[in-house]
Amino acid sequence: MTTQLKSFDNPVSETPAGKTRYIPQNHRRILCIFPKYSRSFGTFHHAYPLMGVRKVRAFMPPQGILVVAAYLPKEWEIRFIDENVHPAKRADYQWADVVIVSGMHIQRPQINHINQLAHRAGKITVVGGPSVSGCPEYYPDFDILHLGELGDATDQMIEYLDQQRERPKQQIRFETKERLPLSEFPIPAYHLLNINHYFLANIQFSSGCPYRCEFCDIPELYGRSPRMKTPEQILAELDAIRQAGNPGAVYFVDDNFVGDRRALMTLLPHLIDWQKRNGYPVQFACEATLNLAQSPKLLEMMREAYFCTVFCGIETPETEALKSISKTHNLSMPILDAVKVLNSYGMEVVSGIIMGLDTDTSETADRILEFIRLSQIPMLTINLLHALPRTPLWRRLEQEDRLVFEEDRDSNVEFLMPYEQVIDMWRRCITEAYEPEFLYQRFDYNMEHTYPNRIKVPNSPARTSGANIRKGLTMLANILIRVGVFSHYRKTFWKMAYPKLKAGKIEGLIHVGLVGHHLIKFAAECGRGKETASFYSQKLRNSQIKEMVGEGKGV
Repeated sequence: MTTQLKSFDNPVSETPAGKTRYIPQNHRRILCIFPKYSRSFGTFHHAYPLMGVRKVRAFMPPQGILVVAAYLPKEWEIRFIDENVHPAKRADYQWADVVIVSGMHIQRPQINHINQLAHRAGKITVVGGPSVSGCPEYYPDFDILHLGELGDATDQMIEYLDQQRERPKQQIRFETKERLPLSEFPIPAYHLLNINHYFLANIQFSSGCPYRCEFCDIPELYGRSPRMKTPEQILAELDAIRQAGNPGAVYFVDDNFVGDRRALMTLLPHLIDWQKRNGYPVQFACEATLNLAQSPKLLEMMREAYFCTVFCGIETPETEALKSISKTHNLSMPILDAVKVLNSYGMEVVSGIIMGLDTDTSETADRILEFIRLSQIPMLTINLLHALPRTPLWRRLEQEDRLVFEEDRDSNVEFLMPYEQVIDMWRRCITEAYEPEFLYQRFDYNMEHTYPNRIKVPNSPARTSGANIRKGLTMLANILIRVGVFSHYRKTFWKMAYPKLKAGKIEGLIHVGLVGHHLIKFAAECGRGKETASFYSQKLRNSQIKEMVGEGKGV
């Protein structure tokens, strides 16, 4: 059972603007650790070797713990380690007075493992973030639990850590009752990392989502009334990202980028101006509801700001299924028409797809594959339904006695269809969707019908620097050699690549080469049973567990 925290219908209040913060009296060394992810569809790990000189090791920087690192007292020494880039070492634990960890449910084993290592070194441990805020009972051995968002609980935690040097005799919980307004959030501590170690950079403009999709925990964790940073904050963060490295792309990690359209209308002119002043150094991407397609003014400004990718939680092409999961806002216009509208503004659509819904039938796989063909969407996160705590889905399944907690399953849901049949349907969809020829057909469609709709950006110094040219040539060379010469699908690759090279469409070719290689290799591993069908599942492969534990042996 999950702990009953504040309902999203009675949201947490905000701290009064300009409230005086606690001033520490003592010096402290704080080690902030973000745990390693288990490999999944969304880590893009198969693309990293193709990126060469950038030495990419992880997908995106962890926004949450970087904000916490920036919020901690300036008088304290802060060290940040993302274990997706490199593991924390024995010397790191020995250096610290306190170890702070954050993460999501999928990282639960790694979070608890870090706690064990820190306790072995005699350090105070703190866990915060979305997982512990939703399920405090997952972390019984941590010294301190930080429940909720940045706010009064964070100040209380800082005061406690300032005054105490020894581990508490029993677990202490600080729960946010007044959260810090997003307009007062500090710039994430980008200075503590190298942006070039990441596939792309990220930024947060808003928090919360007005919709109530049955499977989603965002409204209960962060509320239904989106809260925003100011445009000035966003521009300052973009400048800080560029100072930390050259990511090439920045992803807005908002739960729903268009949750408050008036606020977005205010932000976008600032983004357009920033891009023009800086020579369009990055592409933007975001996550938004599909009904964005019904807002032409927003779309035109997003195009001018150089938004090139939008993730939409389409989930399923079946009307009754969308109604059953409270996602009727996807039905405000025909889905295929909405995708074409987004394409017409130069935005390649990425789609979420969920299998294992109560409405699924033996024909669902055929319908999904036909939808993929008709929509021409290249990348889809085809995922098995997994119930997250603090969601309407979890509560419904709990009442129906349909939550399953067996370690050898890919989902914690007792499907209405036979489990193995659902797994087979998922495996068929993901392997056929990323069969090289079918995938490249969809990418080719977008290169011909979506990418040309983007604005023509200038060959500015920010885009044509020596570092950028070397980076592009390295990626292109790696793609042509590793994919074009040594991959099993090289003939299919050259059928797509040769005309693009001849036409000088190098940037599009690099994008397709990188992303396509990951999708093809990951799908092949799914077909061989080496990857889980639910990317939210706690199920870990033996090799991944050994890797995780092995990296911490030295402590």
